[in-house]
Amino acid sequence: MLRISTETKRGKRILSVEGRLAGPWVSALEQCWREVRAASSAEKVSVNLCGVSFIDAAGKVLLKEIHRQGGRLVAEGCLNQAIVREIVGREEEEQRRNDRGKSSKGPHIFFYGFLLGTLLLPAALRAQQPAGAAPSAGASAVVRLTLDQAVALALKQNPTAQIAVLQAAQSEQDKNIARADLLPQANLGVSDAARRINIETGFGRRIPVPGFPQHAGPFQIFTAGPSFGAPIFDLTLWRRYQAARKTMDASRANSLATREQVILLVVSQYIGTLRAGANVKASESRVALAQALYDQAADLQKEGVGTGIDTLRANVELQNEKQRLIEAQTDQETSLYALSRLLNLDPRQPIELADSLSFFDMPPADVEQSIEQALVSRPEWKALESQIRAASHQRQAASESRLPSLRFDGNWAYQGLSAPTSIPTYNYQASINVPLFTGGRIHAEIVRAGLEIQRLEQQRADLRNQIAFDVKTALLNLRSARNEVEVANLGVKLAEEEVRQARDRFQAGVANNIEVISAQDSLTRANDNQIAALYRFNQARADLARAIGQMEKLYAK
Repeated sequence: MLRISTETKRGKRILSVEGRLAGPWVSALEQCWREVRAASSAEKVSVNLCGVSFIDAAGKVLLKEIHRQGGRLVAEGCLNQAIVREIVGREEEEQRRNDRGKSSKGPHIFFYGFLLGTLLLPAALRAQQPAGAAPSAGASAVVRLTLDQAVALALKQNPTAQIAVLQAAQSEQDKNIARADLLPQANLGVSDAARRINIETGFGRRIPVPGFPQHAGPFQIFTAGPSFGAPIFDLTLWRRYQAARKTMDASRANSLATREQVILLVVSQYIGTLRAGANVKASESRVALAQALYDQAADLQKEGVGTGIDTLRANVELQNEKQRLIEAQTDQETSLYALSRLLNLDPRQPIELADSLSFFDMPPADVEQSIEQALVSRPEWKALESQIRAASHQRQAASESRLPSLRFDGNWAYQGLSAPTSIPTYNYQASINVPLFTGGRIHAEIVRAGLEIQRLEQQRADLRNQIAFDVKTALLNLRSARNEVEVANLGVKLAEEEVRQARDRFQAGVANNIEVISAQDSLTRANDNQIAALYRFNQARADLARAIGQMEKLYAK
């Protein structure tokens, strides 16, 4: 996958490339480069390769041609920078060789070159003229996406999924911060100060003493050395670290739940787009059928067998089918735009779907087993259990903050009136802290943590019921959709047979084309029912996978 975007910064055009520059994407970058270069003929265009993960041989050839045409290549990373240096170095070396060759040859070379160019220039201009129409500006290669590719792309580029990953990373750093409070801390300090003190302030009032100075100093004090400290016994810090670990687990589970939700949105949108495409194909076939019936009615009228009302009626039905086709095409384009938005693609990048709306039957599942599997696999359930454990550790931390805590601190330093006269000094101490009166803070923290646990317990009970409801509803919809598909397939066959017999009766003059129009309407409803049944079946499969927590396992291959 390759993502190409253009922007203008400080009057300069920048062509940013992200992904793998290989295979068919090389031609896509070449097309974009031509368009940007044609639109920015008077500007220097830069090609940003910082987001490129791989460049094949064809990509290197294209980058060399871009550099030769005046493009500025910008890259980071050892591999990409080496490729750019190789391209730029070869170009400069070839330029130097060309310059030396030109300087070594006499002025007569310029004369012969001018003469040869004069003779060959008209033929070269004729050869450069396009043989056909040039491609329209802004056009780019169409990307065909399967459902698996769309899901993988969404997990990589969808902002909601990426934000969830970042939040999980933040919670991991919060855990590291809580762990740091349990580990020894050390600092290195160096100070060089000048002091002057008033001796009279030590007596509280001025008492003049003959021969005794009023002040001392100024004198210099130099200090350099480490200071360190570590908790020896503090259950509060340990419980807070345990709570941070469980909070990190909950954040990771929430990230997985977000990924599952993003996959469900992409799968639903992909299936909906397939449904819109199936509606377009069905509308096109109905337009073709209506056109054939109109031609048949017109021919019969010319032969004197049919009537004008039959031809008019067939024409009205043809126009109705054309209108339905326009509506279906609009719905398909809108669905494609929505899918591109979910995948966070460039709005100018056209896409099309490589899969089709089909029926993939699956064995029936047991309700109780599915609910138990959901309680084991659903990331929301895991996240809520981790939050309850974290709140329990917070309550223990608040309760155990009444206990004494033991801590060791110290420092070792060189101290003196100057650096050369400094001598080693040290100070070591062990301290015990026993809370006596906190103004009700500890009790309030314990009560608050208990209320948080009760709230989470209520959420867990509600989530259990919600999971059971999701599983039961998904299984019911799946069973119903499977039956709908069977009935809809039979309905399409019967409607097609009805249209065939109605056309034969109209051709034989036994009946007018009212029967044909009625049969067309029946076929339209049968096609719509079949497409809707296939859509509901595939959507029910996705809903069941989401209900039991198997969305990523089933669709993110």
